[in-house]
Amino acid sequence: MLRFTLATLGMVVLLALALVVDGPFPALALVYITVFTYAMDRLSALAAPDHPEQEFPAGDGLSTLLAIAHFPLLYGGVWALVHSTATTTDKILIFLSLSLFIGQVGNSNAHELIHRSSRTLRRLGTAVYASFLFGHHASAHVRVHHVHAATPRDPNSARPGESFYAFAPRAWIGGFRAGLRAESRLRQTRGWHPYVGYVGGAATSVFVAALIGGAGGVLALLAIAAYAQAQLLLSDYVQHYGLRRRELTHGKFEPVGPQHSWNAPQSFSSALMLNAPRHSDHHTHPSRPYPGLDLDRDRMPILPHSLPVMAVIALVPPLWRRLMDRRARKWREPEPAYG
Repeated sequence: MLRFTLATLGMVVLLALALVVDGPFPALALVYITVFTYAMDRLSALAAPDHPEQEFPAGDGLSTLLAIAHFPLLYGGVWALVHSTATTTDKILIFLSLSLFIGQVGNSNAHELIHRSSRTLRRLGTAVYASFLFGHHASAHVRVHHVHAATPRDPNSARPGESFYAFAPRAWIGGFRAGLRAESRLRQTRGWHPYVGYVGGAATSVFVAALIGGAGGVLALLAIAAYAQAQLLLSDYVQHYGLRRRELTHGKFEPVGPQHSWNAPQSFSSALMLNAPRHSDHHTHPSRPYPGLDLDRDRMPILPHSLPVMAVIALVPPLWRRLMDRRARKWREPEPAYG
């Protein structure tokens, strides 16, 4: 657990200092989550075993701490962007580093929490998503993505040849609708619908931002949320791009397996993102806590670079397709022909 704690809380401390102390901290926070993370990955620092021991800590303590820290960082960032006497350059650095942190670390942590058996932890993860206006992901991810990943029924599995710019709106809208349908089917005879909570949570977050900074606070929250959501969608795009489960009969697909998600072995970015780049094992064992996720380089598709680097490459579709299409074809089963 030490590497997860050091990697994540190091960023939390730098962000907190960037919000309250003048000096180099806004720049250091951005450097930490970009250049420093890339350099540490290249140096293979804090090396992690591909196959952790069978007995491992759940990591709930760190996840809870990160989720609690999320709220003062988010709304502290709103305050800083509206009221701080920091320079314009420093405000831009705060916006970028905070949004990247929420989209990469906060999202990975909330994702862990919504998979926990504890109702309290699941609600905490949902609250984190709702605070940056993405609460429906708590339903869409569990009820839709984990059921239909790597099939045409999943809005969050990128199609072969699809650019991120085509994928992102389809995934956002499709995920919202599919999650709503799934929850509605489950609750036909119940009074409470979780989407009421998602909308209410988002409205509360906007209200808090308005209390902090009026219209400027709302705009700051919307900007942070948009950037953070883009990071989340980039992760979804990269982690399933071009991979498809074989259709056994019309409408019935093979079970999800290790070959249906992209993975990245780089140690530091994996620690920072709570092993989110070990995506295949998460899909085959959704309830397995992040410290114990396994990596099998022979049976799992491996990205050519770390997940954050691949997310940047995905913003340049010609470069992305040149790098990834051949690799995806290698892992993709041919579509069956029906007579």
